[in-house]
Amino acid sequence: MSRLSIGIDIGGTGIKGGLVDVASGEFVGERIRILTPEGGEPEDIATVTRDIVEQLGAPSNTPIGVAFPSAIRHGVTMLAANISQRWIGFEAEKFFEEQLGREILFINDADAAGFAEVKFGAAKDRDGLVIMTTLGTGIGSAFIYDGVLIPNTELGHLEIDGYDAETRASAVVREREGISYADWAVRLQRYYSHVEMLFSPDLFLVGGGVSKSHDQFLPLLNLRTPIIPATLLNRAGILGAAALADGPRHH
Repeated sequence: MSRLSIGIDIGGTGIKGGLVDVASGEFVGERIRILTPEGGEPEDIATVTRDIVEQLGAPSNTPIGVAFPSAIRHGVTMLAANISQRWIGFEAEKFFEEQLGREILFINDADAAGFAEVKFGAAKDRDGLVIMTTLGTGIGSAFIYDGVLIPNTELGHLEIDGYDAETRASAVVREREGISYADWAVRLQRYYSHVEMLFSPDLFLVGGGVSKSHDQFLPLLNLRTPIIPATLLNRAGILGAAALADGPRHH
C-alpha cells in the first residue's frame, strides 16, 4: 500500500519539493526545484512553497512536511541561516498553514535528513542511537533513537578547545582554508571523539555534499563507533520531511 506525503526542503539557494510514497521512500513523479527568493522573506518563501505544492498536484489532504535550516520549537523557527532575520522567533507553521490552507509540519533540515537515512537510507533497520552529522556550511546534527527522532540537537555549536566546533571542522572551512583531507581529518577526529564521549552512539552517519568523497577522510578516523557515509544525499531532506509529516502530529 502506498502512502503519499509531500516533502519540501527550504535552503538558502533553492527550495525543492517532491511527492513521496512514504511506505517505500520512492518519489512519485518529478522533483521540483525553484530558486530561493532574494532576501528569503517568509511571504516569498511561502509563495514558492505553494507553487511547488500546486505543481505536484496531490490531493488537498496530503500531509506536507517542510525541512528548514533552523531549530524549530512548536512550529516556531528559532534561527535564520542565509535567509531573512524575520524567521527568528517566527510562527512559521501557523503562517504557512494560513498561506497554503493546509496542515504543515516544520522540521529542522538536519533532523529531516537524519530521519530519512534511518527510515530509507544508510542506517535502515539500525537500532539504538544513530547520530547523523551533515558537514557543509556548518555542521548539522540529528539524533534518532530506535527509529524515533529527538529534535533540535545543534552539535555544530559544541565548544571544543575554545572554538565553536563548526568554525574548525565544517566542509566549508576545509575549502576556505585550503587544507588537505588528512589535515581536516585531524579536526574531525577531535570533533567525533568528543561527541562519542558525550553520547556513546551506536552509529555515526556523515552527510552533506562532501560525503561523496568519504573515502578521502572517513578511513583516517579512529573511533569506537562505526562511521559511515549517508546515501540519500540531496534527496534526504524531502524524504525525511515527507515521512515525518506522515507520522502522528508532534504537537
